[in-house]
Amino acid sequence: MAPTPTDTVIAAAREFVAAESAALADVSTQIDDTFVRVASLVQSTEGKVVLTGAGTAGFIARRTAHLFSVSGTPAFFLNPTDGLHGSMGALRSTDILIAISKGGESAEVNDLARRLRGEGVAIVALTCAAGSTLASIADIAVTLRETPLADPGNLLAMGSTLAQSSWLDALAVVLMRSRQHSWEKVQYTHPGGAVGQLSTLPAAVEPLQIPEITLESTR
Repeated sequence: MAPTPTDTVIAAAREFVAAESAALADVSTQIDDTFVRVASLVQSTEGKVVLTGAGTAGFIARRTAHLFSVSGTPAFFLNPTDGLHGSMGALRSTDILIAISKGGESAEVNDLARRLRGEGVAIVALTCAAGSTLASIADIAVTLRETPLADPGNLLAMGSTLAQSSWLDALAVVLMRSRQHSWEKVQYTHPGGAVGQLSTLPAAVEPLQIPEITLESTR
């Protein structure tokens, strides 16, 4: 019996979700010493953690800044275009910029990163292109594998943004455990919605020690 149009649509959607799931699962095999170096850098900073990205990467950066902040790592999102119109003045040499770009060739992101590194800001790049301009600017470049089956045409950043989000989520959780950021603090800064109404909170997160690695030793 030939598949119906409904069957064909369901099969196509399932095939793509499976491709995205595979791309996401592959992130766990790419967690290495570079992850630890970034975690050590962020944990030891006395300044601000700022995330930036353009287009889809910008949404990932904004999401991550929120999750960092609520889990104990103060952070904010900086639109790269706004940064190039004066907002980069908010950053100092004690700060960290995490710049997200799949291809690593977004002109506004690269210009922002280059100028801020010139001011002594530590730059972390999260990209899929090891040989990109952004990777060459960064103090630490994190390169995740491309996900051509999960990014339609290998142009639309769908699965790759999930992979980047997962890598950053893992960083947020590791930092939360290292800082022993409590659920009480989470709820205090998140009084809205269902979280703020909880009367019983989860058990404390398990402690974790992040090795101390100086930025100089990562270059």
